[in-house]
Amino acid sequence: MQLTTVDGLPLKQALARAQRRGRRRAFLLVAPLLLFILVSFVFPIGQMLFRSIHNPSFPDHMPQLTAWFKATDQGAVPDEAAFAALAEDLRASASARTIGIVGTRVNYEMAGTRSLFTSTGRKARALEPPFAKSLPAVDRKWADPDLWAAMRTASAAISPDFYIAALDRTRDNGGNIVKVAPERQVYLNLFGRTLAISLGITLICLLLGFPVAHLLATLPMRQSNLLMILVLLPFWTSLLVRTTAWIAILQGQGVINSVLVALGILSDDGRLAMMYNLTGTIIAMVHILLPFMILPLYSVMRAINPTYARAARSLGATSWTTFRRIYLPQTLPGMGAGAILVFILAVGYYITPALVGGASGQLISNMIAFHMQNSLNWSLAAALATLLLAAVLLLYWLYDRLVGVDNMKLG
Repeated sequence: MQLTTVDGLPLKQALARAQRRGRRRAFLLVAPLLLFILVSFVFPIGQMLFRSIHNPSFPDHMPQLTAWFKATDQGAVPDEAAFAALAEDLRASASARTIGIVGTRVNYEMAGTRSLFTSTGRKARALEPPFAKSLPAVDRKWADPDLWAAMRTASAAISPDFYIAALDRTRDNGGNIVKVAPERQVYLNLFGRTLAISLGITLICLLLGFPVAHLLATLPMRQSNLLMILVLLPFWTSLLVRTTAWIAILQGQGVINSVLVALGILSDDGRLAMMYNLTGTIIAMVHILLPFMILPLYSVMRAINPTYARAARSLGATSWTTFRRIYLPQTLPGMGAGAILVFILAVGYYITPALVGGASGQLISNMIAFHMQNSLNWSLAAALATLLLAAVLLLYWLYDRLVGVDNMKLG
């Protein structure tokens, strides 16, 4: 006998319809959040990934020279046809007022070439064949093989060359990937410094936050809530205000140096240099990120049953043994959560290193901002940001393999 509903539908069909209706209702409830994530997170990251390999500035405005590059092999010596294509493209680009865009794109590959393009573009109409002689007569740089190698690199609309540049590499005249000159090797050192500083800040926050979280977890609730307000107070203050306050405290004529000079510990000429260097960056970032370590630790420590420690002591364990074998293992989920939060936030920090870091306290985020705002090399900035994102995801994957994200507790 087949079971049916009141309206005569088979029970199995009615249940399936109800389940579909429930899934549609659930999807409609989360649709605004999904749309927000797509618009504000997925699409911008996708655009960044695409921009890191796509830059059509040169081929769009130098079509004839780009065609010559496609028709010849890497390292081919430019002939009269190549110089004629270059002269024609320079005329057209100068008339369309896009010669600056072309020069900027080539300048990414070979510094100092933007002025060459703009100055030659103003004289392009007066050029006459043979162009292999007239163009070098305007400026001898047009006969430089390195310049032609840079233009060949720029002629590819889709290319991994920005990632190559982000790894302190470049292409020689034969198209081989080689290291840049030692004085131009910037990005790998900056990546290493960013990861090292972030790891150091994470360890400092752990050492400072662990006893604070333990104190909050063991105090009576009334006193614990009062101290928790002090921990949360930085969240209620603007990041810019907190960073500016550290500038006033750490500078040469600031509060700390003035107090040390007044106490006779330092001479007026021997004030400590704590601003515009790595010291200022670490101090300010530790202060800002410390709550992100304390809160996960507190949430885990609060749930630890104190009878475990008392039982261990009653069985003869010392205080150190009780802490090492009973208490500390139970706090590992909070330590992992706090470390991940602090490290990821530190890796991408920008405002604090920019204001108090100086030359030695800059992180890779400051270099990304420089290329976005000053050099306008958005493709290189996107490549650097993508490599930073890949490094963070790799570390997160290693953490998941070694510790397990399921063991992480945020509250």
